[in-house]
Amino acid sequence: MPITKVSCDVDAIHEEVVTRISATMPEGKYFYDLANLYKMFADPTRLKVLWALSQEDMCVCDLAALLGMTKSAISHQLKSLRMSNLVKYDKQGKVVYYSLADERVRFILENESKGIEHNE
Repeated sequence: MPITKVSCDVDAIHEEVVTRISATMPEGKYFYDLANLYKMFADPTRLKVLWALSQEDMCVCDLAALLGMTKSAISHQLKSLRMSNLVKYDKQGKVVYYSLADERVRFILENESKGIEHNE
């Protein structure tokens, strides 16, 4: 089937729609932050870290043991997540505990897990 070329010869087909949507569209920072959130979700290791932290605050050693990774690898992922304001930390003596800093993460993970089968 041939592809039909579509062109628009006017500046705005439905000016009232464009005006209404434009008035409610968030500023660019919103879309930058949202894209960054999903960028952090694009890595399975970061997702595992976020999921674990959605269950309970954890230290690097515990996360490393849970995920079967080195402390260095976990620290690297936590740094990215901290820089994206998705996790925060609390130092208690010599131990640093990490937790979610953005409740959207918990909401997304909880709601997404409802629609996905867990295959081992």
